[in-house]
Amino acid sequence: MLTMAAMNTTTSTPETDYFRFVVDQNWHASLYVSGLIVGVLAAFTLLVVVLRLWATNRFRLWRRFEIDSTEFGLGDQKITLHPNLTDMQIAFKIWVELSTRKIGLPIDLEDDVVAELYDSWHSFFSVTRELIKDVPVSRFRRKDTERIIRLSIEVLNTGIRPHLTKWHARFRRWYEKELAKIEHSQAHPQEIQKRFPKFDELARDLALVNQRLINYRQRMYELVTEL
Repeated sequence: MLTMAAMNTTTSTPETDYFRFVVDQNWHASLYVSGLIVGVLAAFTLLVVVLRLWATNRFRLWRRFEIDSTEFGLGDQKITLHPNLTDMQIAFKIWVELSTRKIGLPIDLEDDVVAELYDSWHSFFSVTRELIKDVPVSRFRRKDTERIIRLSIEVLNTGIRPHLTKWHARFRRWYEKELAKIEHSQAHPQEIQKRFPKFDELARDLALVNQRLINYRQRMYELVTEL
């Protein structure tokens, strides 16, 4: 109901008027809006905002995301995902682990110590295993979540383990013996490790694995931020 009052007219009642337009004796105009109308408009605006946010997030969470396994040395297949919040949380945790350990950062053997790199790799194995085990089985039964978990396992078993199987024990045993020698007591670890009989071959293989892990870290970051 819309009412108009002029000068001393007072016939309208606030309880029933949704809008009131009043002009006083000095011809000053005022518009009064019922609290009910204000409340309805505020509720409607809030509902529109919530629906838009819900629609936007729903669209983002169900966008397609492709991972090329060749980036990690796991074959030439492409994995297509429609990740949800659980998948993004897994990817985020993996990204944090790779970003805060030497395992997911570029290696420079002029400064980095191979033995310490191997320690970082073994720690990543343990952390990733625990992360995967913490995923509820009900979530694992979702196909896209299973693919991300399987990809993480393959990165461990196919991307890292072959290098460790070939080089870790051999290098570690040799390196510890070299460190114990008196003539090496003043030498830096970086200098000693370069005397390993097959250091060039080890370094090439190490760099290859390192690049794959950097690619893996980047893809996990993109999975979290681009969706």
